Amino acid sequence: MVKISDCSLNGTFPTLLVRLGCMKASISSIILKECLRSEKMAQLFFKYGAMNSGKSIEILKVAHNYEEQNKPVVLMTSGLDTRSGVGNVASRIGLERTAIPIFDETDVYETIANLEQKPYCVLIDEAQFLKKHHVLAFTRVVDELNIPVMAFGLKNDFRNELFEGSQYLLLYADKIEEMKTICWFCHKKATMNLHYVDGQPVYEGDQVQIGGNEAYYPVCRHHYFHPEMNKEVNNEK
Repeated sequence: MVKISDCSLNGTFPTLLVRLGCMKASISSIILKECLRSEKMAQLFFKYGAMNSGKSIEILKVAHNYEEQNKPVVLMTSGLDTRSGVGNVASRIGLERTAIPIFDETDVYETIANLEQKPYCVLIDEAQFLKKHHVLAFTRVVDELNIPVMAFGLKNDFRNELFEGSQYLLLYADKIEEMKTICWFCHKKATMNLHYVDGQPVYEGDQVQIGGNEAYYPVCRHHYFHPEMNKEVNNEK
């Protein structure tokens, strides 16, 4: 075995080894980058926001962008949301389209794995209503089927507690993004959902109470605790 200390090339041999090492490292880096380009790993996205933050319209927009390039997607939504009928993604501006409803017993992994054509993306509306097993199944869709999954939903309920679906999406999602909207009563960012009945705020009750503008306001923290309900009722009159 030749030792560098035994070499009489006045540093030429060590320098050559260093250069060869740099070349090997550079080549390895190039190969790694090419592998990453050719085999991009899918990710699980969770995009959350208060009521009226444009979650449903964003899903429809994303679906349109994919399909405009002839890239099929799968739309799914909670079977609990019946405001526009079961299995519909509907925005407040009137756009809507059908989707696969998700119920407690729905095996979302098998549903997607058994599709005749592999989708480029799975889009989920009302993701806050997912169960833990649904979220774990969607992680398998991402990791095993290499299909991106984008989930949209509320983070906290009107009692200011996490939904089950949101809790586990926050834990397991690769990327988390807040969709912003403003408070119903001021210019601040809305981070909470105020439930009201007959013009009065409600802070207790069953977590799942389906409603739209007629039942909820997106509000900031201050107006969650101190809503200007009388002012709002007078404005509506």
